[in-house]
Amino acid sequence: MGRQAAQHHPHAPRIVNRKAHHNFHILEVVECGLELLGTEVKSLRAGSMQIDEAHARLRGSQAFLIGATIAAYPQAGPVQHDPLRPRKLLLHRRQIEALAVHVAQKGRTLVPVAVYFKKGWAKCELAVAVGKRAYDKRQTLRRKDQQREIDRELRRRQRRAE
Repeated sequence: MGRQAAQHHPHAPRIVNRKAHHNFHILEVVECGLELLGTEVKSLRAGSMQIDEAHARLRGSQAFLIGATIAAYPQAGPVQHDPLRPRKLLLHRRQIEALAVHVAQKGRTLVPVAVYFKKGWAKCELAVAVGKRAYDKRQTLRRKDQQREIDRELRRRQRRAE
């Protein structure tokens, strides 16, 4: 039991980008590390991070998370981190080269899908994504509504049968 608890704590925050699946078609997901400052780690453990408007950018042989907001950690006092600073993403060179090939194609971008802790390390799920058109979003919402109606009707029928 001790080893499993160290791997993934059930109460550890998982920050999810809900807009990502609404605004983009997700093609591929890569897990990478996040280079953080001490106050950023404390704040992230408290669950105060926003990645809805964030994206990743490749600069040379490095990747950076841009636009992610990690709130100031109040207990740190006057020594604080910049909430909007670009944060380095830790990837292998081959992974960065593969992502560069994807991003070079028209309309593809890198979007963070989730940020969480794994074995004590801050991790980010980075997705290669293509933006959805307005009609794609409407189609997705319509499909969700239809599925919800089907599920409701099945539950009703199941209750009657009992």
